[in-house]
Amino acid sequence: MTASLKIYTIPTCSDCQHAKRYFKEQQVPYTEYDCTQNPDYAEEVRQLTGKQMVPTIVIDDKVFVGFADNLPEIRELLK
Repeated sequence: MTASLKIYTIPTCSDCQHAKRYFKEQQVPYTEYDCTQNPDYAEEVRQLTGKQMVPTIVIDDKVFVGFADNLPEIRELLK
């Protein structure tokens, strides 16, 4: 996989934890942005999605809000 993957998270988000676990199990490298550690990350999420929801996952130029509901499409992109 040559795609760039970013995930915006907060520590108490179970969907975020699920996404990170999935990417690790699939050996998909990602960069995590913890929105509680830097307010700029939360602003990036708002600019990307118009919302402040996590996980926000960015694969190349494709933006997903949430993990479980988007898993089929995420799997396809990561093939």
